[in-house]
Amino acid sequence: MNLTELEEIGLRNVGKIYHNLSYDELIRHEIENGECVLTKQGATAVDTGVFTGRSPKDKYFVDRDPSNRYIAWGDVNHKVSEEIFKELLEVAREQLSGKDLYVTDVYSGASVDSKRSIRFVTEIAWQAHFVKNMFIRPTETELDGFKPQFTVLNACKAVNEKWKEHGLNSEVFVLFDIENNLSIIGGTWYGGELKKGIFSMMNYWLPLENKLSMHCSANVGKNGDTALFFGLSGTGKTTLSTDPYRKLIGDDEHGWDDKGVFNFEGGCYAKVINLDGNNEPEIYNAIKRGALLENVVLDDDGIVNYNDGSKTENTRVSYPIEHIKNHEVSLSAGHPQNIIFLTADAFGVLPPVSKLTRDQAMYYFLSGYTAKVAGTERGITEPVATFSACFGEAFLPLHPTVYAKLLGEKIDEHNVHVYLVNTGWTGGAYGVGKRMSIKDTRACINAILDGSINKSEFDTTKTFRLHVPKTLGDINPEILNPRNAWSDKEAFDATRDTLAEMFIKNFKKYQKEDSEFDYSAAGPKVGG
Repeated sequence: MNLTELEEIGLRNVGKIYHNLSYDELIRHEIENGECVLTKQGATAVDTGVFTGRSPKDKYFVDRDPSNRYIAWGDVNHKVSEEIFKELLEVAREQLSGKDLYVTDVYSGASVDSKRSIRFVTEIAWQAHFVKNMFIRPTETELDGFKPQFTVLNACKAVNEKWKEHGLNSEVFVLFDIENNLSIIGGTWYGGELKKGIFSMMNYWLPLENKLSMHCSANVGKNGDTALFFGLSGTGKTTLSTDPYRKLIGDDEHGWDDKGVFNFEGGCYAKVINLDGNNEPEIYNAIKRGALLENVVLDDDGIVNYNDGSKTENTRVSYPIEHIKNHEVSLSAGHPQNIIFLTADAFGVLPPVSKLTRDQAMYYFLSGYTAKVAGTERGITEPVATFSACFGEAFLPLHPTVYAKLLGEKIDEHNVHVYLVNTGWTGGAYGVGKRMSIKDTRACINAILDGSINKSEFDTTKTFRLHVPKTLGDINPEILNPRNAWSDKEAFDATRDTLAEMFIKNFKKYQKEDSEFDYSAAGPKVGG
């Protein structure tokens, strides 16, 4: 890494270049710069400022050929002109010029055939730390010949003062110029923009090579059996894939090519709100020196109060995957035997575990359902359904059916079993019922992974027509069929039909597509 390489991307009068610093060096810089504080556990903790989550309405792609022919423009993927991008690129360059800079070179993708080399440039030490945690760290030999295929300029201290004139959403900007392999960030300090920006790019690059990119966690058993866990934030991807008896491949982003499954990342990014060392010991013990906490509350002795969500409910920790004792060193494994769709159903309608047909798998993948609970946002007084295609629509530059088609092909080719697991409520909706216990959910997962669920006798539920086991190990049979767990059966029927109507309404957008993606027949039927 030399000054010339930064000058080539338009940075001027750069001071010191801190290139791929060690953890000890980064922590020293964070503390000396006043960016972070040390916790009792040895991790560093940072407040990310006004933004404690991503800013999806401020993400734009440059409207340029040929990428504009592939991108699914609309509510998720917004256009920005080449002229505006160039203006804001100069704003970012101006901010980063004349500064000491942290340059971090990493890989995204553990597969030799599918990985990309990424360079991050920032003036903030903790952001370099975050990147080091979250991506795959090159060896010293790999760094010697490292040539970035994509560059991210994080000018978080700069804002777009002309955003109204430009017709953009706010003074924040997260922009991608695909043809020039460049991204610029301004106005937000949140680390997740760095992580998810590259995820969006992997979701663009890989499917065009006929490789599936996925918002899922993954682990592998002693016999080489691989499992994938799809789910939106808060459904349990990180918790349930972190298993003392199985090696963790990764907790959030993966690819699936001709050789098998591989992690995009080299670390984990876990929610820590209400983190309990007894229920989630692997994650709790991963929070040590090298880990980076975001927006948590500490006392004067540096002890974290994980139950305090006063700054945000989205408290987080990033750490290198090596902090999980039982991880898969190669960050990859063979083709999966089982796929699990996780949903936190706050309506209390979906069963704790269902075995899906192939068509049902396609339906629930494209639906990408979970539910927000009352109290998480102002004005929400009852459960709110959330549908996010492929369990990650916010990060999909291409149309959701592109990913669905690839998934369906791979399910068929490798004879994969697919299950729907509800980590949400039972016995009633949020406020009446109770949350599924981690113990019961883990029992469902274990029965899937060891194959014992296939020895069960199955019932088919009404309306959603899901196949549920009558008995499963030590789980109370009353909760396996959700209607049985409700004391008020009429209330269950009404809530079930309400949720079914939401599914049906959401899926209508896919019925307009080519008939091969009309899987509505595999969805719920009201009144039948």
